[in-house]
Amino acid sequence: VQLQASGGGLVQAGGSLRLSCAASGSVFRINAMGWYRQVPGKQRELIAFIRRSGATDYRDSVKGRFTTSRDNARNTLYLQMNNLKPEDTAVYYCAADNDDVVPADYWGQGTLVTVSS
Repeated sequence: VQLQASGGGLVQAGGSLRLSCAASGSVFRINAMGWYRQVPGKQRELIAFIRRSGATDYRDSVKGRFTTSRDNARNTLYLQMNNLKPEDTAVYYCAADNDDVVPADYWGQGTLVTVSS
């Protein structure tokens, strides 16, 4: 399975961005998918994941602002980020898993999101 993330960029505080993550290869293996982010000097943190059924879970700091969704027909994962804050600045990674659990089997390359104040 290969994951290709896109959609990062520079945005002002209060703005929005949508990240995409296209899966290819043995996509039939994928159950859960999700998004992590990492800032320099800190651990990578899970911010959202979505099960095969569509059930979602979010980190408290992004609840109500971020929404993850998936298009299984297109093998694509999305992260809609609204009301962005400077503290959301990070490299964002998509991930997928063979099981319907917190995803960690497959990783995409990071995409940088920078939120200016």
